[in-house]
Amino acid sequence: MTVRLEDLALPRFSSQAQPILDMMAAMAPDCPLDADALHAKATADTGLTDFGPADYRERLDVYLAALCEIDMHGAGVVNFHGQLLQLLKNRLLLADLLARHPEIHDIELSSPVVIAGLPRTGTTHLHNLLATPATFRTMPYWESNEPFPLPAEAGLQPDPRRTRMDVAVSVINLVMPHFVLMHEMTTDHVHEEIQLLANDFSTMLFETLAHVPRWRDYYQSHDQTPHYEYLATQLKAMQFLRGGERWLLKSPQHLEQVPVLDRVFPDSIVVFTHRDPVPVALSMVAMITYSARMHRSVVPVEQTARYWIDRLEQMLNALVRDRDTIGPDRSIDVRFDDFMADELGVAERIYALAGASFTEEARVAVADYLAGHRRGRLGSVEASFEMFGLDEADLRARFAPYVERFLR
Repeated sequence: MTVRLEDLALPRFSSQAQPILDMMAAMAPDCPLDADALHAKATADTGLTDFGPADYRERLDVYLAALCEIDMHGAGVVNFHGQLLQLLKNRLLLADLLARHPEIHDIELSSPVVIAGLPRTGTTHLHNLLATPATFRTMPYWESNEPFPLPAEAGLQPDPRRTRMDVAVSVINLVMPHFVLMHEMTTDHVHEEIQLLANDFSTMLFETLAHVPRWRDYYQSHDQTPHYEYLATQLKAMQFLRGGERWLLKSPQHLEQVPVLDRVFPDSIVVFTHRDPVPVALSMVAMITYSARMHRSVVPVEQTARYWIDRLEQMLNALVRDRDTIGPDRSIDVRFDDFMADELGVAERIYALAGASFTEEARVAVADYLAGHRRGRLGSVEASFEMFGLDEADLRARFAPYVERFLR
């Protein structure tokens, strides 16, 4: 099944989705995108007051200012209020956990395996495939959003964090029924650590949630090392709470942060995934413009497309420049077509590079996963250059340095 998105610029919603958006919009006056109000609510919800190192305040203020430049519908305001509130609560809960258990700082992160590649280059499939055996520590979607439990909920079963994510995923599926064709979202699917980077209010994730050039300029002008260090602290805390010995991570952000990744995780094993960037770019633009309906009644499709072509060009040029920061003893390049032709073999190569034993049990687990997750089983979304006002020849020229380096 191939779906053509006919309402990217002027989103239309089903009779089931519209009442949910209307209900959220009615809550907007009580959900301001205001730093003081967000901090007060986070403290009230947790009973905690220590947000950790205070340097994040400037980053939050820059992002809030950028969001306030967008003409959002009421449900979008509530959506962003909820997301930012959760990030502040995560900071409070981490600071409290570290104060009670300072030994968390002494935990050593054992040589994480990190997947770095653009969306649609096989990263999600590879991430879930490698996560199927019990070899690596991963985080399900619910844990990535709420990594640290509220004091009053610690130890409760079923975990209230998981229950809340069930509700959130059901809303996403109602409001964006075709999103699953571009990126499957479930409560328990393996998620990426870019969500944890958001807890320090410095991440490329913020750009994917809304059109915020002001935020991008600020983000790009700052060294991301401290925020990757904050990520490492969170991984230690999550390991302390739920166990695990060796992390399996994944994010497109790492493509333009290779030196930082290497600095903070100097023994990491990095898997770079590659695919023709032109269809990848179209697919990513479709995903971002479609998801913009979560906060906009009118989506500037061509403006958003131009923005993301620029960003992808920057990211891929950064990778061309910095790829050799991590040598062949700790990294591997995986082309999409090669991966699709021999998924089990690619998994075995990554295990070998990581010094992990690809046991018969692991092989069976991966094979079982592959049997139930064939490519295209959910359908696809049609994307064309005309939909986004893009020119194929221009994209080919802009992405040529990357293609020449990794796909010739």
